[in-house]
Amino acid sequence: MSAPLTLYSNPMSRARIAHWMLEEVGAAYEVEWIGYGAGMAAPDFRRLNPMGKVPVLVHGARLVSECAAICAYLADAFPEVGLAPAPADRAAYYRWLFFAAGPLEAAVTNRALGFEVDKDRERMAGYGSFDRTMDTLERAVTAQDHVAGPAFSAADVYVGSHVIWGLDFKSIEDRPAFRAYAERLRDRPAKQRADTFCETHAAEAGLPPGQ
Repeated sequence: MSAPLTLYSNPMSRARIAHWMLEEVGAAYEVEWIGYGAGMAAPDFRRLNPMGKVPVLVHGARLVSECAAICAYLADAFPEVGLAPAPADRAAYYRWLFFAAGPLEAAVTNRALGFEVDKDRERMAGYGSFDRTMDTLERAVTAQDHVAGPAFSAADVYVGSHVIWGLDFKSIEDRPAFRAYAERLRDRPAKQRADTFCETHAAEAGLPPGQ
């Protein structure tokens, strides 16, 4: 697609996932940096995303929010890059994208906030328990080099971001399988470009260093 791409972002946010995905796609894009507080509460930005959160991707007349959705959208919008399996082979791709967006993020966030699900109420939580979520994630990243099949895909951008951040900020368990998976992804040139870009802007804006 030749329509212009604009990413609404903050360098110290989940929007770094979208930066990584855009670098993998290789398409030119503009960035609108949005600050926390007044910037994300501004009426113009709330019209784009009533949640008042980044990232938001605008692609011509199309608007996408939520990191997993942005990753999946870009993979489909630029099929020539090969970041999504063929439609008939997407079972694992969808499974792990949505596992990370749902159970994994909920389990990690609740643990960070000090909230633990009572044993007799685990069925009420989509992730069941933190330990079960970690075990499931470990199986996902050890079954093969990439979570959705033999090739790197948008699912690795999203799942990999959770694993890398989780290790860096100690919000997931430090397991050898997680470290091995993270190291396979840290060296990707697209990730390094995205990290450098975001860190450069953060430094220019006087923000603390991130990941």
